[in-house]
Amino acid sequence: MLLSLVAAVGVLAVFTVAPGPDMAVVTRTALVSGRTAGLRVGAGIVAGLLLWGGLTVLGLSAVLAASPTAYAVLRVTGVCYLVLLAVRALRAAGRAGNAVADPGLAATDRGRPFLTGLATNVSNPKIAIFYAALLPTLAPAGSGTWGLALLALLHVALTMAWYAGYTVLLDRARAVFQRPRVQRALDRFTGLTLLAFAARLATAPH
Repeated sequence: MLLSLVAAVGVLAVFTVAPGPDMAVVTRTALVSGRTAGLRVGAGIVAGLLLWGGLTVLGLSAVLAASPTAYAVLRVTGVCYLVLLAVRALRAAGRAGNAVADPGLAATDRGRPFLTGLATNVSNPKIAIFYAALLPTLAPAGSGTWGLALLALLHVALTMAWYAGYTVLLDRARAVFQRPRVQRALDRFTGLTLLAFAARLATAPH
């Protein structure tokens, strides 16, 4: 059981650090709005994972993953939200010298960064598929519900540690990214990256 648990943690760690919409949003928020806002986005992402973990333990995420209609609705929602974030970032690229280019991710608005992280995570159907399809295969044999709950909590802990450390590192480099030219480049890169994720999500098979 110990070996299977170690292997599961390895898979969860790789999944945690793999680039995706969550990382794109955390990166831009931490560099543009600072450490506090970045950590709040990370907290929103963690809250989304807790929600998916709870649904997995209850068996509801498997129903979602198996339902073409539910998956399609979630996928369209996710695509639309990523496009919205991309448009905001690209619009912000046209504003030189703003310390906080996107009011939706402003550090002074305490609720917005958290909600941005939560919405980005919850609207990502790939998270639902991961929890519904892969997580049960990683659970120790015969562990049942407690095994799924343990893995979900481990994934949450890994995500918290990863985004906390990542945000601190980004915050140290923030002075460079506050320069108008660099900030515009960051906003354009973030917008195009989010559009790429939206396109991939829109065209991905169930």
